[in-house]
Amino acid sequence: MAESLKSLPIPASVAPLLHAVKNGLAVPLLVMVMLAMMVVPLAPLALDGLFTFNIALSICILLAVIYVMRPLDFSVFPSILLVVTLLRLALNVASTRVVLLNGHEGPGAAGNVIEAFGNFVIGGNYAVGIVVFIILTIINFVVVTKGAERISEVSARFTLDSMPGKQMAIDADLNAGLLSRDEAIARREEVREEADFYGSMDGASKFVRGDALAGVLILLINLVGGLGIGMLQHGLDVGTAMQNYTLLTIGDGLVAQLPSLLLATAVAMLVTRMSRAESMGNQVSAQVFAKPQTLIVTAVILVICGLIPGMPNLVFLTLGGAASGLAWWMHRRSQAAAEAPPEPIEADPAADDSDVSWEDVRPTDALSLEVGYRLIPLVDIRQGGELVRRIRGVRKKSTHELGFLVPAVHIRDNLELPPNGYRLCVNGVPVSEEVIHADRLMALNPGQVFGQVEGIKGKDPAFGMEAVWIEQGLRTEALSKGWTVVDPGTVVATHIGHVVHTHAHELLGHDDVQNLLENLAKSSPKLVEDLVPKLLPLTIVVRVLQNLLEEDISIRAFKQIAESLAEHARQSQDPDVLTAQVRVALGNQIVQEINGLEPELPVLTLAQPLEQLLQESMQQDATAIEPGLAERMHQSIAEWVERQQGQGQTPVLLVPQMIRASLARFLRYAAPGLHVLAYNEVPQGKQLKLVGAVGA
Repeated sequence: MAESLKSLPIPASVAPLLHAVKNGLAVPLLVMVMLAMMVVPLAPLALDGLFTFNIALSICILLAVIYVMRPLDFSVFPSILLVVTLLRLALNVASTRVVLLNGHEGPGAAGNVIEAFGNFVIGGNYAVGIVVFIILTIINFVVVTKGAERISEVSARFTLDSMPGKQMAIDADLNAGLLSRDEAIARREEVREEADFYGSMDGASKFVRGDALAGVLILLINLVGGLGIGMLQHGLDVGTAMQNYTLLTIGDGLVAQLPSLLLATAVAMLVTRMSRAESMGNQVSAQVFAKPQTLIVTAVILVICGLIPGMPNLVFLTLGGAASGLAWWMHRRSQAAAEAPPEPIEADPAADDSDVSWEDVRPTDALSLEVGYRLIPLVDIRQGGELVRRIRGVRKKSTHELGFLVPAVHIRDNLELPPNGYRLCVNGVPVSEEVIHADRLMALNPGQVFGQVEGIKGKDPAFGMEAVWIEQGLRTEALSKGWTVVDPGTVVATHIGHVVHTHAHELLGHDDVQNLLENLAKSSPKLVEDLVPKLLPLTIVVRVLQNLLEEDISIRAFKQIAESLAEHARQSQDPDVLTAQVRVALGNQIVQEINGLEPELPVLTLAQPLEQLLQESMQQDATAIEPGLAERMHQSIAEWVERQQGQGQTPVLLVPQMIRASLARFLRYAAPGLHVLAYNEVPQGKQLKLVGAVGA
């Protein structure tokens, strides 16, 4: 069919126009025509053609807005709006010249289009014409144009405010490997085009408002000028001048106001559209008439109105019957779709007849997130959920910090959970279960706030900080009072990051360590060849790395760790002994993560009698500490840790190497945040500042 259309002959009169459009000359020619209309007098016949073209062009633009999939697909609309507005104003200038020059000749002096609007639309009554024109102007200027202008301003502001966040999201996806470089460039270009479009629409809405105001002023000028010219220059009496010039002026105003109203409606429809790839007709039919109940209630109301005496019964009953018939048809269609039998599935003769196979035995996920049904929008990208993207960002950040590839988070819904609840599992074992509010924001107390905010009190799932779940509209108030406000997706993503760091030693497996060794072999093949399996089996290396991660030490310096293992593997293959030697080799990294580049390291030590007692106990039994002594140590160290953290310092306990590992395990949950170091783990050049001694 396309080939047959191409073969059709093109009329000679249309060929120059198509050639101009093809070569991009249509807009320059239109601008030149508009300038000519403002200077060169036009014949009434030319005005008829241009007025008809203006109305047809406005209808075409309105239909294009209705059928466009997304607002950005019609990005040239602001420029078209400017050109069409200038065209209409140029026509007003040209028609004003003709009305004032030839208005004394009668209602047909300015062409058939103006005469038709003056006679047919307003019935030849200039009083009715003035009222109709005022009503159309009020609808256009006060209702449609004002609303479209406000929506354009808000859309432009929100679009510009959200640009940094969208750019950061694109950068995060690019860094996480979710987007290629070309896809990221295309996404950035789309964000820029969206900002440019809504910014242009904000300015273009001013054209429509100015056009409506200009129409009123031109009407008044034509009316007063026409009466003066008709009576003073052409000697017409007041009645004749009023009849001729008023009908011409009103007809001219209505001819210009109709396209203006159409374009104002197009602007309002475009800026109120959602950025979804679907035509407006499909959106209306899917959202307004999706439920037969809507039409049923409407039909009942119409029928009740039609039964009231004195009402236009026939009209109401007819519409009520039509609405009820449409509702019945929609109900039957949905019922038929629900009862339709599924398509038959042909049996595969080669398939195994056994009910259960090894494929039914599925391994547990290393890291999984289960959500209640009210939290599904947070993880559903189709519903605008950003949690999946943020989890990917957390995974990338944790991978960089920990030194191995953190496994992906598998997300699933769980109807057994509370509607607002979620559960985090590591290797299939639940490690945390919390409740959040997807429709609210979490306001965190950073330590000092200047007032309370209304909401649902709670705790931050990751760190247990005091928090309040507030309404979306209280965000500004909470920020002004010193609260830190985060959205639910950030709360869950932060909690996942905390769980990853806390359980990193459980997430690291043999395959991960094998991949680390293969990557190291690319730069240090001899080191890897000598280490595994000549000096150490892979299992011992895995256990050493797990010990380091369990004590919150990153393994990103894997080459240094491998060198230390190769150096001490001949003396011992005990994972705990090797871990202690690796910690000495990583002393600079460990202390650097504790207090950075500070020259002094505040430490707490053990009193000499207590240190000697613990050493003797550890020699007899590595886990034996007298219960009374253990309780007193817990209390004393916990108080000191709290005091150090209150002063903004990281608490460090310095002990001999032979009891360091046992004390670290003993104090891990009794004094969270405490770092237990051995004397030989402190690098040379770092000054120690003794702040106390336990058991003194």
